[in-house]
Amino acid sequence: MGTLKGKKAFITGAEQGIGYAAAEELIKAGCDVALHYFHGTEGPEKLVKLAESLGQKSAFFSGDLTDEDQVKDCVKKSTEFLGGMDILVNNVGGLIARKYLYEVDMKFYNIVMDVNLKTMVFVTRECLPYLEKAGAASIINISSVAGRKGGHPGSLIYSTSKGAVLTFTRALASELGPKGIRVNAVAPGLILGTRFHNTHTTKESADETVKGIPLGRAGNVYDIARAISFLASEYDGFITGETIDINGGVYCA
Repeated sequence: MGTLKGKKAFITGAEQGIGYAAAEELIKAGCDVALHYFHGTEGPEKLVKLAESLGQKSAFFSGDLTDEDQVKDCVKKSTEFLGGMDILVNNVGGLIARKYLYEVDMKFYNIVMDVNLKTMVFVTRECLPYLEKAGAASIINISSVAGRKGGHPGSLIYSTSKGAVLTFTRALASELGPKGIRVNAVAPGLILGTRFHNTHTTKESADETVKGIPLGRAGNVYDIARAISFLASEYDGFITGETIDINGGVYCA
């Protein structure tokens, strides 16, 4: 692995959960970090203080990443603050709601696909010129075990969008490899302590899911953050177009 000291990272959805933990890990590894947020500044404020205590810099920028103009503005401000970009973590995503196929209308379909896929496509497009200038850069896309095996009932469109993230990752790795940019994905399983599961997963459902996990526990956000940090620190490595499945053994590719 290469050192991350002095590297410049941009993380979407960094206010809580996996995004927050990933930012924390990258800061501790030596990165300067630009933090995107949409719901509240409490988490980003803590991360900025952490970075400053380590002699690094961090700042946070808001934006609705389903809006193309706001994507452009957020990326512009972030790269101006960082002075470039070496690492992009595409973390924004969400289930929105549990709906069965007969309940799905076009509005709901578009919202889920926009949040989970459109954001990733346009954020990456806007970051690309800066990643190209880095010479050796790393993009990490957050997918889900639902994109591998379909998810629980009521998550049909979410699962479809997260499966598309995996295809996007493979295709982009092929497209950007000649530019020295590696593109990989992380597919979390049941990760408790996030807004996603606090909103959409009952304790009874979580307990039932844990019974089927070979390692006998749910994951936590730092299980994912460590893998993100690894993929980032392999910026000059040979891993691209891959997905790291982190689910305790529920799904093995």
